[in-house]
Amino acid sequence: MLTVGVLGAGQIGSAIAKIVSESGRYRVVASRRNILKIRDLEALGVELTQDNKELASRSDIVIVSVKPHKVVDVLREVSEYLDGKIVISVAAAIPIRSLVEAAPRAKIVRAMPNIAILVKGSFTAYSIGPGLGEEDVRKVEELFKLMGECIEVDEELMDAITALSGSGPAYVSTLIEAMAYAGLKVGLPRELAYYSAAYTVYGSAKLYLETRLHPSIIKEMVLTPAGVTVEGIFYLEEGGIRTAVMKAVEAATKRAREIAERLNKK
Repeated sequence: MLTVGVLGAGQIGSAIAKIVSESGRYRVVASRRNILKIRDLEALGVELTQDNKELASRSDIVIVSVKPHKVVDVLREVSEYLDGKIVISVAAAIPIRSLVEAAPRAKIVRAMPNIAILVKGSFTAYSIGPGLGEEDVRKVEELFKLMGECIEVDEELMDAITALSGSGPAYVSTLIEAMAYAGLKVGLPRELAYYSAAYTVYGSAKLYLETRLHPSIIKEMVLTPAGVTVEGIFYLEEGGIRTAVMKAVEAATKRAREIAERLNKK
């Protein structure tokens, strides 16, 4: 049985440790400076440590889930224990080049999950560094598929992925909140407004993913001449919802690149 080490069990790292341990397929070790905050993971079979070197030495696969500005220093600290091991960074902005420089004998993977990992609904994009074979990639995908869906992408797309799917839950949550507010405005009870808005977003996404119908076709399935839906669509278009979303993702991508450039100058 492989041992997966989660180096930096914060919000995302703790979720990864929990999901991987619950699968029953791996031993899991997790580290955090304040170990008291993750004691609940012990009940799931996760072994805890404050020693990153101990974690790296005991693990077959190491997932680095610390703040972006700490990634390189942490990898340098444990580099001697990573020979030939798969190391997956889930930190934004840090390129494979920098990860390889910090741990030159490791097999590096750069990944971007999102907060939906907390409910095993993450979309995780990943890029592989030099030296990974087909078996290594299979191991990486098996891990990510425990957490939701995953896809390999060229690294040059990772900043855009960070802006779209990494930040995406915030955009969708804003939409859910706006729909719920609209429900409140027309008289729906608060709990019903939020629940119906959220489930409508979930159902619409499920409809697309399972049928692969283009979103415009799904929209047309709801529209009727002079009907209720087209009235609502008119005001969404008047408010520039498409342009607003496109500008948001474009701005977030630009910001991701700015952060990457700043971090990688250090």
